[in-house]
Amino acid sequence: MTGCFEYPKAARFGRVVPKSKIYDAGGLSTKQRQRFVDQVDQISWAYKLAPETINLAASTSVPEIQVFELRMRGSDIDYEVLQAIDRAIPFPILFELRKGEERRLVAAYKRPSDADAGKWVVSEHFAADWEPVDKPRKSLPRALDLGGLYDKVLKELISGAPLEGETLQDRVSRVEAIRAKEREIERIKSRLAREKQFNKKVAINAELRAATAELKQLGGRVTIDPAASK
Repeated sequence: MTGCFEYPKAARFGRVVPKSKIYDAGGLSTKQRQRFVDQVDQISWAYKLAPETINLAASTSVPEIQVFELRMRGSDIDYEVLQAIDRAIPFPILFELRKGEERRLVAAYKRPSDADAGKWVVSEHFAADWEPVDKPRKSLPRALDLGGLYDKVLKELISGAPLEGETLQDRVSRVEAIRAKEREIERIKSRLAREKQFNKKVAINAELRAATAELKQLGGRVTIDPAASK
């Protein structure tokens, strides 16, 4: 998976974002705010990729791309935290998460809503592997405009090969469906492991086979669990 990118010096923004701004814009609950307190040390608006800073034209769906650096308090972060920031900022965002001496790139596919152009639709998040902070950064992909740049960055983050003729939006939807199906399969496996009655185990096994077939049809990776049929 991709590492972090080198951004133009002219695009450097370098402003700390008060967490209260995210709270207010996102309408967060007390529990959600506590996640910020527990998991995020500091939010920095690191770079602003715009026509005047990166010499790429805006596109209809991507007028600018923001780069946010999040310094983490611990070893993990709830993606609901990133969702809250994405909902609060009306532009596509690339997140650089920092924990100790490691960093990783994370982003959701973010697009204007078809029903309301003033609102944004935010997908699940896609993440690169953790890498040392002193690892050389990669050059940004070549693109004709900011929309093309955003598409190329996201395509590098999304695991698995695209289907023939598949658009980025279709690919994101399919990967989200794969993730949902994988979660469903894990729940079925847990039920199967707990069940003691033979006839109920047979029914759950049939449910598991159907869900696994659906996952395969979506293009997801199917793992065979020898214990599942016992």
